[in-house]
Order: sequence, then structure tokens, then C-alpha cells
Amino acid sequence: MAAQTSPDESDALTGTTVDVVVIGGGAAGLNGALMLARSRRSVVVIDSGAPRNAPAAAMHGFIVLDGTPPREILRRGREQVRAYGGRIVFGEVVSAAPDAVQAGGDPRFTVALADGRTVTARRVLVATGLRDELPEVPGLARHWGGSVVHCPYCHGWEVRDEPIGVLATGPASVHHAWLFRQLTDDLVYFTRGSELDRETRARFAARGIRVVEAAVSAVVDDESGALTGVRLDDGTVVERRVLAVATRMEVRTEGLDGLNLPVEELPDALGRRFASAMAGATEVPGVWVAGNATDPTAQVGAAAAAGALAGAHINAQLATADTDAALAAARGTTR
Repeated sequence: MAAQTSPDESDALTGTTVDVVVIGGGAAGLNGALMLARSRRSVVVIDSGAPRNAPAAAMHGFIVLDGTPPREILRRGREQVRAYGGRIVFGEVVSAAPDAVQAGGDPRFTVALADGRTVTARRVLVATGLRDELPEVPGLARHWGGSVVHCPYCHGWEVRDEPIGVLATGPASVHHAWLFRQLTDDLVYFTRGSELDRETRARFAARGIRVVEAAVSAVVDDESGALTGVRLDDGTVVERRVLAVATRMEVRTEGLDGLNLPVEELPDALGRRFASAMAGATEVPGVWVAGNATDPTAQVGAAAAAGALAGAHINAQLATADTDAALAAARGTTR
């Protein structure tokens, strides 16, 4: 293992074919790499340095690590992968595509980075995560990860008992309202042009959820920059300290067109994900996906577990391929 002076330094690429290249260095990618490296597989993790939870102060909902800053989790994860011989390479993938299949049907893939470096691998684990797309409300984006939240399980305890507003983005926002009502008695639902049926209105009323149907024009801050409310089109300001938004979740596909991975729409127009089967297997031989790239609602613990499962299945397939190659070689020498 190469010596490291900083967890943010990039390991060198040796130019040799590795067993697995992992595209994405978040919880899913690092845990998949950990499983593979512990199985004595040569593995390279390509990390673009843009984790989904970067704006968050801490990660929650994962026992033992609850409250840990996301950057610290990544630091520890990189350190552990490297301890077993795995390599962490920082860079942006610009292309990834199958290469010539080897004798016996063992595939090869070439991944190219923006700086011109390339790596060839026998298998690929895609763990690129996703991009949260916020509604275009002036002032909303600057509070993302702070006073603007999307997940009651990730951030709910931290905003409990605050005046919370739900900015509707689609049918999923009604479900959001039930979850955030569990956290506060002061909840306002801004419809933003979406329709609410009679039954939903009755249920809102029963739970004391106020409905505001006027159009939202902007988020309001105080002089210190703290979120204080929502301005409506008529100039009225509804005081709120926290806003909950169901984002559109778009899988990160940059540089991956050459893999021809199938992408499918999420229900209720919530976004898109890579389609996958058991353990993250895809219909593309030799390629797996894990984490938010295929399961957009997975928190850190679930994403890490998915990476571990994918890594185990990749190792098992490689073990079979190694045995097939060894048998073919042995039979060839006895003829």
C-alpha cells in the first residue's frame, strides 16, 4: 500500500488491469471497495469529490456513527480501504465502456478520467449517487442542508418543535407532511399549485396542519442570513424556521453513457435511477450499481450495506471466472 500523508491525496494508477473499478467514493462505493479489498481483490475507487450529503453538518440514523460529520466518515472509509491495499483516486470520469472480452468470456472495461488517466478493470461497481434538484424558489437553495431539509429521518430530530413549512413539489409531499407533523405541532403546507383532495384536506385539518394555497414567491431571511419565513405573491410573509422539500432525485450518469446502463423513472415524478436486480446486478454483464444511484431513498447505512452486498457478489463472480480460467489452463497443459 502506498503511504499517504492526507486522506485527500490521490493514489497513483499503476497501468495494470485491476479486478474492480468503483465509480463513486461515498458510503456505497467505499464499503463495496472494502469488501473487495478484504477479499484480496485489486480495487480502485474513483471519487469525484461531490457527495450528496456534503452540505449536512452531520449524518444521522446509522447506529454507532450517528452524529458523525460526513467528511469524517469519508476520511475513515478511505483510510480503511487503503489499509487493505485498495486505491483511492480523485478525479472525474469522462467515459466508461466495455473493452474486448477475454478468453473464457471474462469482460474488461476501460474508465477514462478528465485529466487523461485511464484504468482497465474486470468488473465495474457504479456508486455515483444522485443529485437533489430543488424547486426554483428564490432564496431556497442557499439554505439547503441547513434550514431546508428533505429527510425527516436524516434531519428530523434537529428541527423538532420548530415552525416547519412543507413546500409541495408533487404527490410525495403529502406523505412528507405526515412525517414532519410527527416532529412539530406547528406545520404549514404550501400547495404551490398542487391539488389536494377532500380526504387529504380533512386529514390535514384533523392533525392541525394549516394549508396555504397562495403562490410562494421567495424565502425570507433576517439580517444574519437565517431563514425566517416564506413570502407569498401578495406580499404576505408566513413565518417559518425550517422548510421541508421533496426533491427531484436524479441519478448521476455523467461519463457513463458507454456502459449503456438502463435508467428508469421513479414514481410520482420523483426522478430517475439506474435499474438493478439482486445485489445491484444490472443487465450489463460485469457491471453492478449500489447506493443512491439505484436506491434514491437509502440513507448512509443502507447505501453502505448495498455496497457491501454488491462487493461480495462481484468477488464471487470473479472467483468463478478465476476457477474457469485455471481449469482451462490446466486442461490445455495436459493435452
